[in-house]
Amino acid sequence: MLKALGAAAASGVASTVGAQASAPAPSARPQFAPPPKAGEKVFRYAFLIAETGFDPAQISDLYSNNIVQNICEGLMEYEHLQQAKIRPLTCEAMPEITNDFKTFTFKIKKGIFFADDAAFKGQKRELTAQDYVYSFKRFYDPANKSPNLYQLENAKIIGLTELRKQAMADKKPFPYDVEVDGLKALDRYTLQFNLAESNPRFALVTLAQGAPFVAVAREVVEMYGDKIMEHPVGTGPYRLTAWKRSSKMVLERNPNYRQTEYDYEAPPGDARKAAIAAKLKGKKMPLVDRVEVAVIEESQPRYLAFMNGETDMIELPGEFINIAIPNNKLAPNLVKAGITWDRVDNPDVAMTFFNMEHPLVGGYTPEKVALRRAIALAQNETERNRQIYRNQGVIGQGLIPHNTFGFDKDLRTPMSEFSIAKAKALLDTYGYVDKNGDGWREQPDGKPLVLEMGSQPDGLSRQMAELWKKYMDSINIKIEFKIAKWPENLKSSRAGKLMMWGVGWNGGSPDSDTFAALGYGPNKGGANHSRFAFPKFDEIYVKQRAMADSPERAALLQQCSRLATAYMPYKIHVHRQRSDLVQPRVIGWVKHPFQRDTWKWFDVADVVKA
Repeated sequence: MLKALGAAAASGVASTVGAQASAPAPSARPQFAPPPKAGEKVFRYAFLIAETGFDPAQISDLYSNNIVQNICEGLMEYEHLQQAKIRPLTCEAMPEITNDFKTFTFKIKKGIFFADDAAFKGQKRELTAQDYVYSFKRFYDPANKSPNLYQLENAKIIGLTELRKQAMADKKPFPYDVEVDGLKALDRYTLQFNLAESNPRFALVTLAQGAPFVAVAREVVEMYGDKIMEHPVGTGPYRLTAWKRSSKMVLERNPNYRQTEYDYEAPPGDARKAAIAAKLKGKKMPLVDRVEVAVIEESQPRYLAFMNGETDMIELPGEFINIAIPNNKLAPNLVKAGITWDRVDNPDVAMTFFNMEHPLVGGYTPEKVALRRAIALAQNETERNRQIYRNQGVIGQGLIPHNTFGFDKDLRTPMSEFSIAKAKALLDTYGYVDKNGDGWREQPDGKPLVLEMGSQPDGLSRQMAELWKKYMDSINIKIEFKIAKWPENLKSSRAGKLMMWGVGWNGGSPDSDTFAALGYGPNKGGANHSRFAFPKFDEIYVKQRAMADSPERAALLQQCSRLATAYMPYKIHVHRQRSDLVQPRVIGWVKHPFQRDTWKWFDVADVVKA
């Protein structure tokens, strides 16, 4: 899942939805909400990047998905206090898995209801198996241009790809009412997936991540049409009551949310988590009544808002690492204030992609590979880790990050190598030399050699751009920066319109398939922002996908990583650590490495005064 490179990751959002509605869409959601009522518990938070919208089928940026995760629900969820333990959420039990990991059958809990909405015409609307059938089909609807379709396509759900292709060939609306063998409701509460190939991780990796694979109601989608990005309606603990785009979102307790009590368990031997589990056990979820999320893109005002008590938690910006946690210890003034610190190894990669279809930096011929590798060799990752990430990252050796299957902490590859001499030698050898005497290199055919990188107008992006300028100056290559807001760059990236862009990719499970998927050719326009298409890579990727976890599978994933290192569609920078600072009034905050932020899990100690 895509996120900002300066954060501790994805894809863009389609501008229109293929609505089947005949009724006109209602007006946009109110842009502001009344203040919280006396006696309410309120949690306040700030995103560093603007959201893109809230339709699960159309989004894949982390920030939008964090909102959706609290409004809509998937079949399963991760335990709050345990890293890799998964439990049922809207299903009665973990799925029945048969037919050599090809058939997955879920029984949906009875008595789960969607939040009230005009689309339901005053009736309580119960969640059914058919809602999941419809919701998963929406990823295949060509009109939605879903950036997460690749995950389901990779799973080979029988019949859905063919249904999508037929709709595209016929140039007709997607036929939602056509039943396929791969995805069906056996009865009102029984949902079944049938895959064409064995997939041991389909349930526990693809489906367990929650957003975007959550349930929506067909009536809601059809009523709001191309305004569906503004009107998320789900069965989750919260509902969106106000939204001012790129500024503020307000979520309030969903009155229809079922009776659910906190009953999560701490891992053995973890005293801190055991204390949280004991303190919260039996409390009705969600524990807070209202969540207010602001968008504060610049690090300094975001940090000051936290220090002034205006927000309750902050993902610590790199610029303040040495102030807040000098020498990896919480600063005395923060300890005195009762602020706590929580850190997790993010399953992510911070990287820059090269558009492999761009005539300047793309291609597979030796001179194009040499150009990308020279650009990579000029990157001083030790300096970048110190200046941008304040040494809160592990320098990357390939696509596979820490905290995921297949990661090798002892691996060393040319991905991390820094050598100006080698970079210049490669460029000279392949004809990227100064032909007109102006001090800058040209292409082998004499055309200008000017890199163009997507960037954002915030301070951290400017720091990153300065480093890139410094590194490219050192090898006599011009570089320019295309400045736009992050959601706009996201949209351009998905469309293949950026030559280069620095982003992060965050995993939603302890499996590394989602990182290998960054190089899988059919994922172009989705996870594969580089648009890398290499048959040998694709062959290995498909082979490992059908295997159970084993040393053999890990070796194949590493082969994928080595091929990506050799051809350099991505320059991997670091795998980051995330540090959260939490106000003393917050109870139970634990950042889960894989679950999207789920705000039902924690409490606050005080309430709004009258």
